[in-house]
Amino acid sequence: MNRTFLIFRHEFLRTVRRTGFIVLTLALPVLALLAIGVFQIVSGIASPPAQVTKIGYVDEVGSFTQFTIQGNINLVHYDTPDAATQAIIKKDIAEYFVIPHDFLSTRTANLFTTQKELAPPDATTAAIKNFISSNLLAGKVPADVITVVETPLNLVTTLITSSGEVAPQQAGYANVLVPVVFAFLLAFSIIFSATYVLQSLGEEKENRLMEILLSSVSTRQLLAGKVLGLGAAGLMQVVVWVISIPLLLGLASSSIGGFISTIHVPAYFWVLGIVFFILGYLLFAVLASSLAAITSTVREAQGIAQLYGVFSIAPFWCLSLILLYPNSPVWIVFSIFPFSAPVLVMIRLGVIGVPAWQLVASLAVLALSVFGGLLLAAKLLRIYTLMYGKRPRLGEIIRNLRA
Repeated sequence: MNRTFLIFRHEFLRTVRRTGFIVLTLALPVLALLAIGVFQIVSGIASPPAQVTKIGYVDEVGSFTQFTIQGNINLVHYDTPDAATQAIIKKDIAEYFVIPHDFLSTRTANLFTTQKELAPPDATTAAIKNFISSNLLAGKVPADVITVVETPLNLVTTLITSSGEVAPQQAGYANVLVPVVFAFLLAFSIIFSATYVLQSLGEEKENRLMEILLSSVSTRQLLAGKVLGLGAAGLMQVVVWVISIPLLLGLASSSIGGFISTIHVPAYFWVLGIVFFILGYLLFAVLASSLAAITSTVREAQGIAQLYGVFSIAPFWCLSLILLYPNSPVWIVFSIFPFSAPVLVMIRLGVIGVPAWQLVASLAVLALSVFGGLLLAAKLLRIYTLMYGKRPRLGEIIRNLRA
């Protein structure tokens, strides 16, 4: 046990001191802070203090005389289009619009401006629309009804369970954002952590350092120390993200607001994220250990490792289909398939609640795969760790495992 702990401590400290590990761990919080800061600077430059804008109007109907103040826009009445045009030339107004005689039948007003633009600004369009509708409804409906008509509809969707209760996790693009980003980071953390295991074992075998190590420790102690040490480093990385994401969301919602302020990620998501990372990492780590045992060089092992590493990021290739059809039988199967389960389950948890039986099945298959992978890796390490030269063929590996 002491020897296993020594290997554990050595691998953990060596990993957390790596420049690549530090950069990857701090990349999320640092880049997010920079993005928030840049947004504040850009929004401050792009959105100068609000100024009152004067827009002229010509009323050929004769019914639009009230509600001439619309926020930061003041509407100025002119008797004729020529008078409004002279006001633009003198820069008394920025632009003007004409409400024609047949407006009630055509519902069309003409805007005249000196600025070349594809479409009027939203603020201008909203001010004119509210001005016209307020005058048309004045005296016919209460003022609060006019306010409701002019205010855009705010439709809030609430997800309920089959029993009629409010679901603990609500849907929506805002709540999907964090799970997708977290799943992306989780996939790379699992891959990088498992790659460290492969590099460590491969380099020691390639440099013949493995012979010295195995003279002092058993293959089981060596495998356990390396897998647990590198896994602890990867887990620390995930914990840093789990802690920083809620803090960054709080800072972003106070600075940016909008849909970010509506993001809510339940606590069980973070717990499941850590559990799936541990099991996903262990699975990839034991496979990486097996590859390091049967290959003669690190480069050769990394080339083979890419084959199963693709499964961890494969869900992002079909992300749009997963978001549209999260309960498709295809995604249910791949949520249980051990290589894609950690990432795919995290994405689906953000889209819609994953049934408990699927979570249990996914975790059970992952745990069994890890157990089987540990037995396989331990046998391969005992058989091939001290063998150098040509990589054994599949048939030879099967015969040796049976023996």
